[in-house]
Amino acid sequence: MFAAYAARISPDDPLSGLELGERPEPEARPGWSTVTVKAATLNHHDLWSLRGVGLPEERLPMILGCDAAGVDEHGNEVVLHSVIGQTGHGVGPDERISILTERYQGTFAEKVSVPTWNLLPKPAGLSFEEAACLPTAWLTAYRMLFTKAGVKPGDTVLVQGAGGGVATALIVLGKAAGLRVWATSRDEAKRARAVELGADDAFPAGARLPERVDAVMETVGAATWSHSVKSLRPGGTIVISGATSGPNPPSAELTRIFFLELRVVGSTMGTKEELAGLLSLCANAGVRPVVDTVLPLAEAREGFARLAKGDVFGKIVLTP
Repeated sequence: MFAAYAARISPDDPLSGLELGERPEPEARPGWSTVTVKAATLNHHDLWSLRGVGLPEERLPMILGCDAAGVDEHGNEVVLHSVIGQTGHGVGPDERISILTERYQGTFAEKVSVPTWNLLPKPAGLSFEEAACLPTAWLTAYRMLFTKAGVKPGDTVLVQGAGGGVATALIVLGKAAGLRVWATSRDEAKRARAVELGADDAFPAGARLPERVDAVMETVGAATWSHSVKSLRPGGTIVISGATSGPNPPSAELTRIFFLELRVVGSTMGTKEELAGLLSLCANAGVRPVVDTVLPLAEAREGFARLAKGDVFGKIVLTP
């Protein structure tokens, strides 16, 4: 079957390790289902995998891709929860939790195999392309807002780095939940798009805000960390789920954090139950993921290059 896979690891030139070509189809195994992939989406996790983060060379070649929606062997339209081993279903109770492409072949292929427990019904109102956006970036945003941030309708949330998959999800979900959402971006066009999506206002990166916020959603890392800390009201919360600009900010702002009793909360992916809640929200409230581009899988390299450059607004979808 045709697939996009990591053939080599290169920390400095990740795209040099990306190959497109034939790979073996997944083999049947007890407790697992094989899904015919209709749509899959790119995440920064795929670029980190090509750099060797969470993917050692001895596991190569590895088909990339965490997210997918498709059809199982019984004809059911499904969405994949990409955290493998969360309950032991299909892998045994002692196996360490991992994400697709760390230990198991991913979704950038014509078919993918996952524990049957990891499949959820795709809502009829969502296209395969829309549904494929949800299991990583949108699930991450859902958990950040509704499980980790402790915000309530009417609170003000700052989303750093408008444009990425998680950031656009945070704007849409935050607005649907009755939050006042502010966003930042270095790019004027992305700030305008953020407002079109539902952000109440958008500001240049690092700009002084009209007032301090209740929570900051941080996925950028080093480049925005100081601004995130300084933007919080006393007792406010930063939820961090990524560090695309680097994990080591020039200043940790520790004095401000302890003096103002700020909370710094880590958040990674989400549970199957949270994904079910996200799917229900999309089905019942008319919330739809933001799709930047739909590309055939054969043009995956273009999608990877755009993601690496930050030239996206929303999700890049690949269709086998």
